[in-house]
Amino acid sequence: MAVAESSPPTQTGRKGTTPLPPVAEAAAPGASFDARGRLVLITLCCATFMCGLDFSIVTVALPDIGDSLGFSSAGTLQWVATASLLPSASLLPLFARVADLVGRKRLFTFGVGLFTAFSLCAALADGPGMLIAFRAGQGVAAAMIAPAAIALMTGYFPEGPLRARALGLNGAVMSLGFVLGALGGGVITSGFSWRWTMVVLCVMGALALAGALALPAMRQAVTARSMDIPGAILATLGLFGIVFGISAGGDQGWLRAQSLGSIVGGVLLLGVFLLVERRHPEPLIPLKILGRAGVKWAGLMGVVTFGMCAGTTLLLSLYMQDVLGYTPLQAGLGYLGEGAAAMIGGMYVARLLGRFGGPRVLVAGLLIQGIGTASMFTLSAGGNLAALLVTSSVMGLGHVFSVVSFITVMTTGAEERDQGVVGGLSQLPQYVAAIGVAGLSAIAAARTAALAGAGTPTRVETLAGLHAGMVVAGLLALVGAALAAVLLRKRSAA
Repeated sequence: MAVAESSPPTQTGRKGTTPLPPVAEAAAPGASFDARGRLVLITLCCATFMCGLDFSIVTVALPDIGDSLGFSSAGTLQWVATASLLPSASLLPLFARVADLVGRKRLFTFGVGLFTAFSLCAALADGPGMLIAFRAGQGVAAAMIAPAAIALMTGYFPEGPLRARALGLNGAVMSLGFVLGALGGGVITSGFSWRWTMVVLCVMGALALAGALALPAMRQAVTARSMDIPGAILATLGLFGIVFGISAGGDQGWLRAQSLGSIVGGVLLLGVFLLVERRHPEPLIPLKILGRAGVKWAGLMGVVTFGMCAGTTLLLSLYMQDVLGYTPLQAGLGYLGEGAAAMIGGMYVARLLGRFGGPRVLVAGLLIQGIGTASMFTLSAGGNLAALLVTSSVMGLGHVFSVVSFITVMTTGAEERDQGVVGGLSQLPQYVAAIGVAGLSAIAAARTAALAGAGTPTRVETLAGLHAGMVVAGLLALVGAALAAVLLRKRSAA
């Protein structure tokens, strides 16, 4: 494959050779986006918003979907969400390398188009099997979009203030998509039908597709000439096994053969994957990338912040609906503080990154997230709206700081030809966050069951279980902050 040309880059077409639009130049602090940069940013953020919206808007609509299509059980209904999560997580490394091979803009555009088509098909589904199949298709498309979008963003905006601002806005939009999905899902299912949740995703996809088709051509250095097929198979099956086992274990128990076998099998396959990558001339994920401290340790912190935030958000939903008796719409409104804090944090995180650097902002973000989450033990059975809004807002603020900074640390210093791979790795933590959801749910359920004994749990006993999960999530985020301070110390000093 061709390597990116030296400046100025060119593009050959029927009418001859024309200059490609240059990659955005490094800007001084306070520099603003030009018209082309705004188009790139809006398009990529639109796709990010769509993917964030997808998970939460569907989760809220699950009861309505079950009643409408006649799902046989709650376990079967859960596959509407899981069918999208599994391919998204397991196919990310594959499509991260495909983006480097076939072109990031090309893969991004195709993924957005595919997501839009599957969203429309899901809106028209007339049975459980059809809906689950179309949701799996949405997950495959999301696995194409996520690594290509980050690679396009880091490829267009060079390291510096513009990239920090772009990643900050992208992180805020991701969080806002999740929050508005919870709110919008409640409004749509209450006033219309669950099918309109799919229509909303289809409309968002159409807007992102229009922007993708208008994106400027971008330079891309590609040195790989072939796909690492053994590595792709091993990575896909390994991640699939781990995420499937974690998801199934949250409902059935992790010691059951299906869940435990899937997790152990997935870990073993990933171990074999690493051995294969050592010998392959063009590996799916070069081990030199995985060996970089900024990639492996910041990626681990990404799993912590996503897992603890996603798990706590579910516990908050249970608190608002099972303890306080909120309707789905009221519960969605309860997330507005978290969403507003995420937006504000996304607007200002670039300044913090420019002043203190990614590692220090990551430590601060995990610290803030941990304090806000652990403080949720103050939530009462009688309801305290101020405590709910304050604690969830602090958690949301720390979370967006953590998300933007860990992606910044991972992508900083990566060679241009590896941006697709690194972009895929930076998106993987949000899909592995199922471990946090399943783990915190299990802790809350175990504590509640211990207090209730053989009887039906009371609101106070349910709240005690939720408190246990929330405090554990806060402590793990604080541990993550301490680990980040130690493991990324040298990078911070540099």
